[in-house]
Amino acid sequence: MLQIKNLTITHRKDLRVILEDFSVVLNDGDKAVIIGEEGNGKSTLMKWIYDPKTAEEYTECSGERICNNEVLGYLPQELPEEDRRKTVYDYFSEGKFFFDQTPGELAATASDFGLNSDFFYGEQLMESLSGGEKVKAQLMRLLMDKPTVLLLDEPSNDIDISTLELLEKIVNEWSHIVLFISHDETLIENVANMVIHIEQIERKTKCRYTVVRDGYRKYLEKRSAAFEKQEQKALNDKREKKLRDERYKKILQKVERAQTTINHANKFDLADKMQAARNLKDKMHTVKSIGKRFEKADENMTEMPEQEEAIFFKMGGKSSAMPEGKTVLEYSLDELRTPDGMRVLAKDIFLRIRGSEKICLIGANGVGKTTLLKKIADELLARTDICAQYMPQNYEDLLDPTVSPVDFLNETGEKAERTRIRTYLGALKYTADEMDHPIGELSGGQKAKVLLLKMSLSDANVLILDEPTRNFSPLSGPVIRKILAGFPGAIISISHDRKFISEVCTKTYTLSQNGLK
Repeated sequence: MLQIKNLTITHRKDLRVILEDFSVVLNDGDKAVIIGEEGNGKSTLMKWIYDPKTAEEYTECSGERICNNEVLGYLPQELPEEDRRKTVYDYFSEGKFFFDQTPGELAATASDFGLNSDFFYGEQLMESLSGGEKVKAQLMRLLMDKPTVLLLDEPSNDIDISTLELLEKIVNEWSHIVLFISHDETLIENVANMVIHIEQIERKTKCRYTVVRDGYRKYLEKRSAAFEKQEQKALNDKREKKLRDERYKKILQKVERAQTTINHANKFDLADKMQAARNLKDKMHTVKSIGKRFEKADENMTEMPEQEEAIFFKMGGKSSAMPEGKTVLEYSLDELRTPDGMRVLAKDIFLRIRGSEKICLIGANGVGKTTLLKKIADELLARTDICAQYMPQNYEDLLDPTVSPVDFLNETGEKAERTRIRTYLGALKYTADEMDHPIGELSGGQKAKVLLLKMSLSDANVLILDEPTRNFSPLSGPVIRKILAGFPGAIISISHDRKFISEVCTKTYTLSQNGLK
């Protein structure tokens, strides 16, 4: 059993409460997904559960964590800095039970993850592995350490589709506790039997959480139905209050007019006038008592439901439209080599893109998709007949971690542009404080939003996207897919997101040693 009691997390920099009085109990067989918009504290919560000290570097935390005899295994969102300069062999040799594995067991594990059996003994640096290979290495070492609780922060990032299916199998067959964060809706739908939803409402001034023991789709359906029912009830209450208040106002005005008439009337003798005044005073007392009851009843009126709104932005206008007959790209390459030139990844590559095609490159991890896309990006970004924008897999290739989102996006330095950028960042659910935070302190999803906004503010008619949905919440994912599907220009992308591939891409190419097919 893993139990969290009365956990409150407050961001040190802007004193924003990320989570308040959070409690949950997880038992064997629970496969709980943490969902919520970017920057809502999902990874911070995961870090605190694994080791409270890691979260307390930038947050104030109070609460109790009860682990009993559970062994926690943690997969961080990014490969830790201290592991990046290690060789693959050194990384695995530091695992608790690596040397207890037989050659046969290691070979079987490598085969399951689509790797060569000698992968564990490689002298290649961990930082030089592809994004998917890094995740695979961390997952394999984590499983070798024999945890009873899997804490997985974005395990689906960058891994190929076959490994995604293996991950689903591992989680579904895990008999103990799994707590994970993922932006892959298909994975969530296929494995989660419990949902922990973290929200920031009222312009991120108030936090709220929901814990439901149900599948993701059922949770969304029930949540939507409950919100609709509450909204309808709130509207009905509001209409009934308006009619009631109008009736009450008429009665009150009638009594007030009667009192005025009595006070100024001369046709009654003094005794009758005083009796009538007393009667009206009693009646006014009764009417005002009814008014006070109404006011008290109004305190319990059904309120309009509060929920965290989805992000909003536009991508492309008339200037982004690409003529259908225009050749956007005609690219050929005899050999695709690793960045250091030491190894041939693929041969005889040819790719032609016309008009507003939206193509996706898929293939096994380490086959060279990102390397190929970078080469294509270099060519397209240098062209003057098109306007191309690039989102790399590693956001830091383009983002300066020391500047704020506003400073990064404000190319002219003009005050009017800064104001416009702040408005757009607000639509992407940034708080005023977050707009001025250094980019290096933002979550992966918030960094991705900065790059998408940069594209949105440009006149780009070609988008080059390496895993564009990898850091967006499953709640933002549908919005991103709809926007990209409606983009009037061309898109060249890499993705393992099965919903992105089916909803956005018009053509898919598989990269292998023999080229693109």
